[in-house]
Amino acid sequence: MLPAEHRLRQRAEFTLAVRRGRRAAAKSMVAHLLVPSASTSEPPRVGIVVSRAVGNAVVRNRVRRRLRHLSRDRLWRLPPASLLVLRATANSAGRTSSELGSDLDAALAGVTR
Repeated sequence: MLPAEHRLRQRAEFTLAVRRGRRAAAKSMVAHLLVPSASTSEPPRVGIVVSRAVGNAVVRNRVRRRLRHLSRDRLWRLPPASLLVLRATANSAGRTSSELGSDLDAALAGVTR
């Protein structure tokens, strides 16, 4: 589970990260990372978007839980006070957790360059 202080909850933050953040795509997801210009000690925060194109509610929730778990283990890679939005694509429903993990690694490598 992703700790509460590391979760994005407000729609405005999701929109800000998607519109102004750096973008990188992987096979099963698109990552948007917004790093603030001012240095603060706030923790990085992650938001996950899984649309209906991924599948029914059971499949979407399974993908969301897997991405939440995988992103928790990779929080150390993110700069302080950054906003990361992970948008799952339709391919994510058929991927295993290890495949989602490697896709997440590739997407994070793309946005943190």
